[in-house]
This record gives sequence, C-alpha cells and structure tokens, in this order.
Amino acid sequence: MAHSYSSNLVHYVFSTEGRVNLISDQRQEHLYTYLFGIAKKLKVEILAIGGISNHVHILLALPAAKTLSEVVRDLKANSSRWMREEDRRFGWQEGFGAFRVSASQVPVVKAYIRNQAAHHAKRTFEEEFLALLRKSGLAFDSKFIFG
Repeated sequence: MAHSYSSNLVHYVFSTEGRVNLISDQRQEHLYTYLFGIAKKLKVEILAIGGISNHVHILLALPAAKTLSEVVRDLKANSSRWMREEDRRFGWQEGFGAFRVSASQVPVVKAYIRNQAAHHAKRTFEEEFLALLRKSGLAFDSKFIFG
C-alpha cells in the first residue's frame, strides 16, 4: 500500500493537580484557544474541547505518527507553563484518561464534552471519571485513581 491510513479518535480527560478549581470562567476560553494553538503546532486536530474549573475534556484526531502520551504531554506542559504566568499555583495532574472513540460516536462525544457544566451540576469529576473508566472497559483499581 502506498499510503498509511488510520483513524485514531481519542477522548482525553485530565484534571488540575489535586482537582483544585483553578480554571476560572474567564480563563477557560483563553485556555481552550491556547490548547488549539498547541495542537495545531503538533499537527493534531481538536474536534471538541470543554470542561469546568478543575478539568478538561478534549476529543482529537491523533495522527499515526504521534503517540497518545507525547500529545497529552505536550498539551499539558505547554498549557501549564502558560497558565502559570497568571496563577503560580496552576498545574495539571500527572496522569490522564484516554478513551478511543468510534467515528459513529463522534457527535455524541462532542455533545458530551460541550455540555460539561450541565453534567457537573449532577456529578463530581471523580464520579464522571470512574464512569468513563467503567464504560470503556479499562481495568483499574479505584484506590489508585485519585491519589
């Protein structure tokens, strides 16, 4: 085959260090714009982005030449440096969640990501993240999820 083809749609979730509410409403849109800029430099397409004051959800198309870990590392490191210019306390948690998304589920996941404020009127980040882990079928020990 002369060309490589891949479909790597990934729903990333990562929170602030200690899940502290450090992303103000005013900073949220600026942070998302900054993350879009980082993704563009990485040649990664963000399909949806959203979150609340203590975490971010990103749906992206991962190129075949990039790994999950390097993309999230670069997104978190660069955005963390930028956010610290205004708030020295800012930092992202060490880990992240990454969930594969089928092309048929993209509209559903986009809507879910864009409606984070409504979701979190009913459930905490911890409840949401555990539900995502269970739904994905990933094996985990809840003792080690949140530190």
